[in-house]
Amino acid sequence: MVQLSTARERALLYTLMALQFTVIVDFMIMMPLSSQLMDAFAIQPAEFGLLVSSYSLAAGASALLASAIADRFDRRHALLMCYLGLAIATLGCGLADSYLLLLIARIIAGFFGGVMSAVALAILGDVIPPQRRGQAMGVVMLAFSLAAVAGVPLGLFIANHYQWQTPFLLLAVVCVLVLVVSWFVVPPVREHLQQQHTPMLQSYRDLLSVPNHWWGFVTSSLVMFGGFMVIPYIAPAVVANTELSNSDLPYIYLVGGAVTLITRPMIAKLTDTYPHAQVFTWIVLLSFIPIILVTQTLQVGLLWHLLMAALFFIFVSGRFIPCSALVTASCEPRFRGRVMAFNSAMQNLGSGVAAFVAGLIMVKSNSGELLHYDWVGFIACLVGLLTIWTAKKVKAIS
Repeated sequence: MVQLSTARERALLYTLMALQFTVIVDFMIMMPLSSQLMDAFAIQPAEFGLLVSSYSLAAGASALLASAIADRFDRRHALLMCYLGLAIATLGCGLADSYLLLLIARIIAGFFGGVMSAVALAILGDVIPPQRRGQAMGVVMLAFSLAAVAGVPLGLFIANHYQWQTPFLLLAVVCVLVLVVSWFVVPPVREHLQQQHTPMLQSYRDLLSVPNHWWGFVTSSLVMFGGFMVIPYIAPAVVANTELSNSDLPYIYLVGGAVTLITRPMIAKLTDTYPHAQVFTWIVLLSFIPIILVTQTLQVGLLWHLLMAALFFIFVSGRFIPCSALVTASCEPRFRGRVMAFNSAMQNLGSGVAAFVAGLIMVKSNSGELLHYDWVGFIACLVGLLTIWTAKKVKAIS
């Protein structure tokens, strides 16, 4: 295991959090921009769902490839090269002036962005001791909260006052700055290179021959499937089905992200204290409450929508902390890079299929209302029950 000083370890965690922040903003900003994109390109929910799922499916494909070769490279080099590709693709999103060009740019962004989380978590697994790994993941995953608190609301504010392309152009600039910092902070991670590498097909056979890996992969993909049936359509449903407008959306993401700044470290601590599957079970069950509330057409004021958003962000996003810790602990260190890359592939495939399926279930009426969103919420809860069962099958190895 790579040994770092306390100060260097802290710098690494914050740098990885910054990397994750930009990756998450790049992915998340598409969803609250949905109303503007659907109007700009005159598209239906299914076509918007394809914009979201194209990123995730491309990310899944790249992560699937990386799962066979991830442990053949210095993790630092893999991280920086993928991040450079993401920055270029993000710039392409900002320059796109048609639905087709935007779709192509999202596919390229997904191809590089899909590997980022896997490589970052593999670095954590190689550098951070098991007894502190849950808290370290909590720090890095605060990127989700910061993206919701700062990145997405700011991006929405800019898009509302300028154009939908502007947030992507600014994010590309931020990516370049973070890339420079990462070059100096992220250490070489090469110990895994000492092991003998096997051919790609044999690598897949070795990886998938362990039943424990399978249960971890299935759990991750189902968690993402249940979440991303609902998440991409929160913004368009709020604008289309209630009295709220695009100008109210930044507050929903701001409040939702703000509460997770407090709750995510708490969930991370619980994950280090109690069995991962037990913490996961309780959070999944609690997540059903906001999922049902959010997917109903409730004609309530902004304050109630903010409360529902807070509960949604706390419990739906909170599921990923014990789930990630569960998967990270499910494998031997020699498999960790491949496991995390394959797990990222399963997560992205799960979220991509979910966004597309939910888009097919919903339709936009002549009056502009999104119909059948409540069906999507009920299906997401059923999927959540299934994840509780699969999570209990995962055994901690390291």
